[in-house]
Parts: sequence; structure tokens; C-alpha cells
Amino acid sequence: MTSELIIDAQPKEVTIALLEDQKLVEFQKEGQDSKYSVGNIYAGKVKKIMPALNACFVDVGHEREAFLHYQDLGKYFLSLEKYVKQVVSDRRKLAPMAKAAGQPSLEKVGSIQDVLELGQEVMVQITKEPINTKGPRLTAEISFAGRFIVLIPFDDKVNVSSKIKSKEERARLKQLIQSIKPRNFGVIVRTVAEGKRAAELNNEMSLLVESWNNCITKIQKATSLPVLAHEETGRTVSMLRDLFNPSYESIHVNNEDVFNEVRRYVALIAPGKESIVKLYKGNAPIFDNFGVTKQIKSGLGRTVSFKHGAYLIIEHTEALHVVDVNSGNRNRGLDNQEENAFTVNMEAAEELARQLRLRDMGGIIVVDFIDMNSSEHNQKLYEHMTQLMKSDRSKHNILPLSKFGLMQITRQRVRPAMDMHVEEVCPTCFGKGVVQPSIMFTDTLERKIDYIVKNLGIKKFKLYVNPYVEAYITKGLISLYLRWQMTYGFGVKVYPSQELGFLQYKILDPQGNEIDMTEEMETR
Repeated sequence: MTSELIIDAQPKEVTIALLEDQKLVEFQKEGQDSKYSVGNIYAGKVKKIMPALNACFVDVGHEREAFLHYQDLGKYFLSLEKYVKQVVSDRRKLAPMAKAAGQPSLEKVGSIQDVLELGQEVMVQITKEPINTKGPRLTAEISFAGRFIVLIPFDDKVNVSSKIKSKEERARLKQLIQSIKPRNFGVIVRTVAEGKRAAELNNEMSLLVESWNNCITKIQKATSLPVLAHEETGRTVSMLRDLFNPSYESIHVNNEDVFNEVRRYVALIAPGKESIVKLYKGNAPIFDNFGVTKQIKSGLGRTVSFKHGAYLIIEHTEALHVVDVNSGNRNRGLDNQEENAFTVNMEAAEELARQLRLRDMGGIIVVDFIDMNSSEHNQKLYEHMTQLMKSDRSKHNILPLSKFGLMQITRQRVRPAMDMHVEEVCPTCFGKGVVQPSIMFTDTLERKIDYIVKNLGIKKFKLYVNPYVEAYITKGLISLYLRWQMTYGFGVKVYPSQELGFLQYKILDPQGNEIDMTEEMETR
């Protein structure tokens, strides 16, 4: 299996698509002004204590106060709290971690008000993004994740991933990490560390320890709370850290700054592989060029078709996600209704496993499969779904089908599910139901071009239109496109975009910023 990462960096948002064997399996979109905050570390202030919930709310600078439960304080909370107090009390020099005095472990069962008080400063890390009306979820068990290891202050233990089966390799890694880790730090060795040399692990250990020192220094020098002490890497780099493997064929980026950032990171975690990072310079949108746009429109709507006419209907609610499996017009010559239902359900399970990962659906997922009478078929479907979900990195649990033919799945929810509306809004009537004659569309475009060149003084820009419209504009030796260039200059460029509807257009200046020329009044 080959993997490709396609990164579309625009002025307002960054979109990332992961392709496995040319098939879209992960898709993330993030605004440039918004940050992916899971993993961020803050020095915050306790704002409310809720004894009934055995939890508190902490101000970390988000719109809504973040939630911290007693059980998320962690067994080393008292050691962390004392060290932070020591650091803040002396702003001239940083107290060395190796000499930090350990405190008794926090009891697993206890009361939040016996440990924290209003206005107290706490060092916390975000584990879940704000979702709908809920603020971020916090933990006081601080950790710094690298590609090969995870560093945990005050733990002082070394644990090796259970997915590394070789006893000799587990013992080698444990002994190696014990010899290089500083005092008062614990380490979790990740699966990808298997077979790695001491130099690679030691290099990452040094980087993570440096991140901890920088984090504590920011808290020490802070004059007011809350303060962001450590910011997780950007969405692009964090995906690379978790997903990167030698099977990556290429990473395509359409922005030079992001290209350089990704190239530096790949050179750090996989020396010699940085050549797979490629800067895309084509004129067609990067997602169109790699076939991502079509897969987004066909795979992220309410209705998702799969093999032989069958389809899924996916609904998102506040409490859960509901998936309905329909056979559609699928027949394939199977006269036996039971066999037909079984075949459709097995194929639906494959698409469902992809959709959970693609949309990052979390929480409770209820799937209404087509009813089957055979208990053997029900068991095979459950085992098939379990096998398909093994490649999913998010924690999940699957229950066998109920007597109503429902399968219940719980999947770790870290951020809101991706719910895109792929239906195209009419660009000329804005939902009013009255449009100009389509034959006049090219005249409208020419008026826009004339205004941009003569009134706005912009001589170079890119005009994106639907591929069918682009084909019409550029047809013939003396095409409409050539006439525009002769009149308004050769800085006028026309390109196709699969993202745009039939009578929709988009104009970008040389810096990639959109020139908004939409006139709703035209439709009245």
C-alpha cells in the first residue's frame, strides 16, 4: 500500500488529504486563524470548583472555561504542583528537574476540593477540543509526544508499547531508554521505535527535554495568567508525526512556507526521506490535480454510495451519529434475500470503517444494517467490522449486532466530526430561484474582468471556472479567452476548477487572495 499526503494551503485555511492507494482515507480542514489545540500546555487559573462533579473549571484563555476532573489530575500532580510553585517563586534561575523533590502519589479516589482551591495556578494540557457547547477537556498528566517516544515529567518509569512483541527488542529498548533518560522523567516507547538506533532515540529525547525546559521557562517568566506555555505543532506536522511511515510515496504542498516547514520536519524524523516532499506549482487547484475534489464531493455528503448501487445515509446529532445501510437497486442476480442482505452489509462495513476515519466521527455511532435472520451471518459481520477497524488509530469499541440489527460503536472523540455540505448552492440566484440566462454568463465574466483591470488596476489575476465553462471559453483558434487577453492583457489567466458549480467563478490575485466580485443584486 502506498500513501500520499496532499496539502492545500490557502490564505484563510489549510486542508490536508491522506490518500492510500489513490483512495481518500483522512481529511482535515483548519482555518489559518484557528489552532489545533490538543496537546497545548497552559498555566491556568481555577475559576470554579464543582464538588458534585468532583471536578473544576479552569481558565486557559479559551472562549469557554476548560473542564478538569479529579481523576485527570494524575498520580504525580503533587510533585508537579510543588515544582511549578518553586519555579514561579524564583524568576532568576530555573530549578533543575534532576533535583526536584518527589511528592507522594495522589490517591486514585479523592475529592477535588481537598487538592485545589479557587484562584490556584495549575499546569494543564488539553486532551479534547471544544465541541459544540462544551469547553476543552484537560489533564494535569503532562506529556510531550515525539515520533518514537513520549516524555512524561515526574513519572520516572519506562514503558514499551505492547504492540512490540519481541521480548529481546522490548528489553533492548527499555535498557537503552533507562540509560539515556534524565532523572524525574518517565518515557513511553512507541511502536515505531522498534529497531531504531540509540542515536535516533537520544536525539528525540533531547528535543523533548528541551521542549519541557522551554515550557517551564515561559511559566516562570509569565506576568499574568493564563499563559500558553507549549504549543503543539501545526496540524500538518502533527499528522506527519503520527502517520509518517516509509510507505509514503510523496507529500505534495502548494505553499512554499508550508513546504519548507514539512521538509524540515521530515528531514528531522526520517533523514534522507526529505526528497519525497514536493512543491506543487501547477495552475490547476492541487486537489483537482490529484483527484481529491471528486472524492470529497462523493464521499462526505449525507448520502454515500458504494458498490453496486448500495448506499449509506449518515446523520450527525449532538449525542450520536446514525448510519443507515440501504441496498438501493443492488441485485447482482442473488435470488436469496438473506445472502443479498449479508453481501450488502459486508460491503457497507468496509465503507463505514473508511467513513469513520475520513470524517473523524467520535462518541457513539449507531449503525442500522439490513436485517439478517442467520446468527452466523450476524457473527461474521461483527468479526469483519472488528477486523476492518484494527487499522484505526483512535480508541474504539464495537458491540455485536442487537436483535434489531443495530451495531453500536464507540470511538474516541477528540474534535468535532467532519460534516461537509457538498451540495452546490446556485451561484447566480443565491437560493431565490431566478437566474440570468446562462448564455449571458461569459458576458458577465467579461464585465468583471473589465472592472478589475480598469477600475481596480489589477493587471494579473487568475479566473477559475467550471471545467465545462473553461472548455467553452478556450475553444477554437480565435477563442473568447484569446480575445480577452488581447483586450485586457496577458496577465488574465483562466483555469478549470472541479470545486466550482456550472455558473460559479472565483478570482484570485497574484498573492492568492480572493477578489470578491459577487453581486447578489444581479439576480433581482
